[in-house]
Amino acid sequence: MPRRLPAVFMRGGTSKALMFHARDLPADRGEWDAIFLSAMGSPDPNGRQLNGMGGGTSSLSKVCVLAPSERDDADIDYTFAQVLIKEARVDYNANCGNMSAAVGPFAVDERIVSVSDGDTTVRIFNTNTSKMIHSTFCVQGGRAVSEGEFEIPGVAGKGAPIRLDFLKPGGATTGNLLPTGNVMDSLEVAGMGRVEVSMVDAANACVFVSAERLGLAGTEMPDELDRNAEILEKIAAIRAQASVQMGIARSLEEARAKTHIPFIGIVSAAQDARTLPGGRLSATEVDLTVRLVANGHIANAIPGTASLCTAVAARIEGTTVFQAARRVTGASMRLATPSGMLAVGAEVRRQDGFWHVVHGSLLRTARRLFEGFVYA
Repeated sequence: MPRRLPAVFMRGGTSKALMFHARDLPADRGEWDAIFLSAMGSPDPNGRQLNGMGGGTSSLSKVCVLAPSERDDADIDYTFAQVLIKEARVDYNANCGNMSAAVGPFAVDERIVSVSDGDTTVRIFNTNTSKMIHSTFCVQGGRAVSEGEFEIPGVAGKGAPIRLDFLKPGGATTGNLLPTGNVMDSLEVAGMGRVEVSMVDAANACVFVSAERLGLAGTEMPDELDRNAEILEKIAAIRAQASVQMGIARSLEEARAKTHIPFIGIVSAAQDARTLPGGRLSATEVDLTVRLVANGHIANAIPGTASLCTAVAARIEGTTVFQAARRVTGASMRLATPSGMLAVGAEVRRQDGFWHVVHGSLLRTARRLFEGFVYA
């Protein structure tokens, strides 16, 4: 008989996930994978997850687990699980910035934390990266406010803003902001020769390569790039080499199996471009153009942690991102994504010859979609 487990289905940013209380799951975490795979409908060789709650793309195949924190500096512990679609595998190696937006409101609505009405901040400890996130949002009548006038690219409609502050996010995956110690590295990539990339680890590990080096303009739409087998092959080869260089994987074979991180960012200068909703972005409205590769596909909307890492990399002198980006003096950087413009803040300092990230911030929205029981 399948298990009947209390759960909530939520959107956070441009992702959706099943939300669980840790108390409702087995104490033995070795049993979690089977539950999450069954609940999401994986593995599915058809890639649709019709037999579960998943939506056939990585942004819709996620799970979040919450519990009260025993740490003095945190209110809740949050564990993120990326459920693979075609494989019977669950990845706990990284956090999801988008679903982090849903964590605070879930904790308030589920009474995991007790707060007063008005603007409140929930202190989140992400167990995947051992990093702190402060989530600030409005509460009315003891529940998180979801309705508002704030819009984010990739999500239809408006909602209440949720500010996410990632505290000291450097080294979330590898332990070092610059895993190789360099702002720029040259990788030997099969079929491409030497490729210059920047490997940066803030909130999640990312590898940045210029669109020009891939023979791209940088403004291509995701479906166009996803149909280009040659480009996807090159990106996969770069990613595998970088994963080994960053210490995420010990071999190219292991790197190919670790599909979630590092992300690949394809960067180019600010330029006029069309967007997926049918509008256009002017080069004067943005500071950098980005196409982000996640789980082997070009993302319609850049993942939250990857957007933060991009903003951090843009402020580290000498990186491929720094070279492509417009110089900004304010706290926020405007990223041109396929879905529209996304503003991301980052405070980066150079001290004693080393780069340090004080914090990164972004605004998201979240919405509770369903509550009840899931069968797994």
